[in-house]
Amino acid sequence: MTEFYKYIGLVFYMGMIKLDHITDYWKRNTIFSVLFPAELMARDRYRTISWNVHMSDPDEDRVNDAKRGTSAHDRLFRLKPLMNTIQNACKAFYHPRRNIGVGERMVARKGHPMRQSMKDKQTKWGFKLFVLADSSNGFTLNLSVYNGKNNFPTGQGLSYDSVMSLIDRRYLGSGYHVYMNKFYTSPKLFKDLYASKFGACGTYRDSRRDCPRSDVNALTKKSPRGTYRWIRDGPLLYVEWMDARQVSVCSTIHAVYTGDAAKRRVKSRQGVCSSQSFPCPSPVVEYNKFMGGVYLSDQLIQYYTAQHTTVKWYRKLFLHFLDIAATNAYLLHKELMQNMQKNSMTHKAFMEELIAQLCGVSLKTPTQKAPVKSSSQVHKPVCEAELNTDDGKKERVNRKTCAYCRMHRGKQTKTPWKCKACDVYLCLLPERNCFDAWHPEED
Repeated sequence: MTEFYKYIGLVFYMGMIKLDHITDYWKRNTIFSVLFPAELMARDRYRTISWNVHMSDPDEDRVNDAKRGTSAHDRLFRLKPLMNTIQNACKAFYHPRRNIGVGERMVARKGHPMRQSMKDKQTKWGFKLFVLADSSNGFTLNLSVYNGKNNFPTGQGLSYDSVMSLIDRRYLGSGYHVYMNKFYTSPKLFKDLYASKFGACGTYRDSRRDCPRSDVNALTKKSPRGTYRWIRDGPLLYVEWMDARQVSVCSTIHAVYTGDAAKRRVKSRQGVCSSQSFPCPSPVVEYNKFMGGVYLSDQLIQYYTAQHTTVKWYRKLFLHFLDIAATNAYLLHKELMQNMQKNSMTHKAFMEELIAQLCGVSLKTPTQKAPVKSSSQVHKPVCEAELNTDDGKKERVNRKTCAYCRMHRGKQTKTPWKCKACDVYLCLLPERNCFDAWHPEED
């Protein structure tokens, strides 16, 4: 486990110090060289661990893969053990404040059946996650990975089911206020949350089924800024407010108006800008205040993300789970220091200390130059199978899958050539020299 902790530490180290390619961290004798990775672990050892990282039992993976195309096949099977561990840890070590938010998060990935598109996100293509976060600090409370179909079908639609799957009453209890955007908000969802003693507030689409519509005294494009209208339907309050454009919010926890105002920069007909205050309904004020939990969580994760290019789709989500664990750990540190009335570390300082502890080194330890490889560590190709046979056909015995083709080309190419130092099989052909590609020049 010590070596794997060092591997995780290197993954976070690469999130702190960004270089274009993984091999750049082991380059020497250039002005851009970094010495720490080579001192901690050989480059080929790092790549071997990366190639062999699994979150589930490979034998059970093969059983699940055999069910592909049937309803019994689980697309997320390779993720489940680690994902369940992360979910349990998020719930075990922190209890949230009253206001929590639901939102989506994207993990960049193209070319996979589970990829989704969200045009309004910075990451527009990739794996979609539904996330529940504490609005006060961005702590990730729960998550689920969307695999292209509804994992919790109740007949109410994906937006309803995704929220209800994140709200774990055994963990939360009751009395929380849940904030969400217009993708999730529906009368059915809000009424069911209200019956479960959860308050809810969120923007909504006027065209959403069962939302009240009235042309009497309705807002128009010519309505003055700050004008608002409202309708009460049992525990549900629907509010429409005119800002630069119409804003529609539904709530089960707020009064219509409590004297709040929104400041806006307004340009007069003479072209002079001035700050003005406009009446603002309470649901709009509270929504803007508490909806940012998921966005704050995304922002914190992106600061020092461990993400980098990888062939295996499940490794992308493995790296994201590491990001969640590190970010939540930092937020726990801030909470503990606040309770002890002490100053907390900055996010950067916390990540540096985390990396040092995982790697088993001191932050103040001077890094020495990487040792020169001995002759036994020199990369030499060794043939492990006969190249020619009497019948002119390739000998299949001792031919193994090329590590470079599998990792970078996504192909299962068989080869008899093996690097003795790295203990990996690599193609060695005039038209496809994976041996040289695996061992780039380091000078």
